[in-house]
Amino acid sequence: MPRRSSGLAENTSGQFPFGKWFFQNEPLSAHYQKSSCLAISSLSTEHNLCLPAFPKKREEPLVGINRHQCAVEKTVRKAGSHPEHQDSAVTDAAGGHQLCRSEKMALLVALGLLMAAICPAVLCQQECTLGRNTELQEDQNNGTLVDSVTLASINTDFAFSLYKQLALNNPDKNIVFSPFSISFALAVLSLGANSNTLKEILEGLKFNLTETPEADIHRGFGNLLHMLSQPGDQVQLSTGSTMFVEKRLQILAEFKEKARALYQAEASSTDFQKPQEAKNLINDYVSKQTHGKIKDLISDLDDQTVMVLVNYIYFKGKWKTPFDPLDTFDSEFHLDKKRTVTVPMMNIEDLTTPYFRDEELSCSVVELKYTGNASALFILPDEGKMQQLESSLQPETLRRWKDSLRPRMINELYMPKFSISTDYSLENILPQLGIREVFSTQADLSRITGNKVLKVSQVVHKAVLDVAETGTEAAAATGVKIALMSAKLDPFIVSFNRPFLMILSDTHTQSVLFLAKITNPK
Repeated sequence: MPRRSSGLAENTSGQFPFGKWFFQNEPLSAHYQKSSCLAISSLSTEHNLCLPAFPKKREEPLVGINRHQCAVEKTVRKAGSHPEHQDSAVTDAAGGHQLCRSEKMALLVALGLLMAAICPAVLCQQECTLGRNTELQEDQNNGTLVDSVTLASINTDFAFSLYKQLALNNPDKNIVFSPFSISFALAVLSLGANSNTLKEILEGLKFNLTETPEADIHRGFGNLLHMLSQPGDQVQLSTGSTMFVEKRLQILAEFKEKARALYQAEASSTDFQKPQEAKNLINDYVSKQTHGKIKDLISDLDDQTVMVLVNYIYFKGKWKTPFDPLDTFDSEFHLDKKRTVTVPMMNIEDLTTPYFRDEELSCSVVELKYTGNASALFILPDEGKMQQLESSLQPETLRRWKDSLRPRMINELYMPKFSISTDYSLENILPQLGIREVFSTQADLSRITGNKVLKVSQVVHKAVLDVAETGTEAAAATGVKIALMSAKLDPFIVSFNRPFLMILSDTHTQSVLFLAKITNPK
């Protein structure tokens, strides 16, 4: 067994810096946060595009915790006699003069998510049901049955498809993202899409439109959101969407009503003529909703941006069986056959937990449960088998792993303690999944404004994942723990000392909340 060191030094600042591991003044716990953004811009035409002003109204405060809030307001109406150009006018609320644009307005979709400390994680206490169940939910309007488990399987298909593209584009790099957040943001966007643009978005999300009508898809997402966002005494999962909309733009009432009713998404009036102030407003909102974990989600705003759709998710919890901080020691993590790094390695002895050895895919699967309705699967491929494992990721693979898990005594389990962050520009990734037209001049987002003057210019996704041990003793890890070394015959040891995957799921809805690949925990 590796020699235990005196532990990790105490951090007295009380901060949990981005991309580093530090002890907090409160007990260490699991945090997962992600943010995503969609930027909508105007399409170019031969004539200037102008937008009509609408009466200035009181700005509503941003709704945050346990809410999906999206703010995407844009209004474009014809201002000329040539419908093929769809000219429109924007009137400055202060001076009454028109602002004309010669390009298609941009919609920015910002997906901000924070996955933080995957140590002890509490989604909710076991006695808290959050009103969840996996039975068929009957739609109150027309009796349509929506199966949340089927929806979770479809979302898992999208998650693995997106993961494979990210892994292909980012070889040998850490990957962290929330398929849950990204799919919800795109689903909200699809409410405003039409024709082939709509078809591409929903099929890119892995829905079969011949089997599932669009209305049922949105009701399914609404049901899932409802199950995940019920209040509880110990709920540590919050997710939300907000549409930040150019204050001189008007969006169709039907779009706003559906976004609010189905996705709890609200619109916030924003002055994009002051890009720095607009950027600060959006970034401050995301930072607040992710408890300071996601900062500077948006680095800049295009001068054609008229709407930003933000979706965030925040998760924090506690392990059902925590690691002891006094047992954390420095150890080697093998990046590949030739390179190693030294990382803080957590460990626990004689742990009985669900385990499965997949001989077909040459990997070991360990499930670590949180004290609430969440669990994390850690998948450790044999040396040199990561690519084989990645290519085999399918919803059926995940289902087979979960069905095959059995309680197993692990004499020694080693897990690196780490904090990693990633950010992606998904407008370059989603077209590889078939979602193309919404980024082009052919985009049809006419169900947002009534005409085809919008396109998506950016989809920004940022995620942070912190994994650590739980407990208040972390700040006191200055002594040396001495333990008797018992003689064990053929001890069963699982050591995550090389690249591995992690899948964090809600156990009631089977939804994949976060998906990560850790290639370098340092």
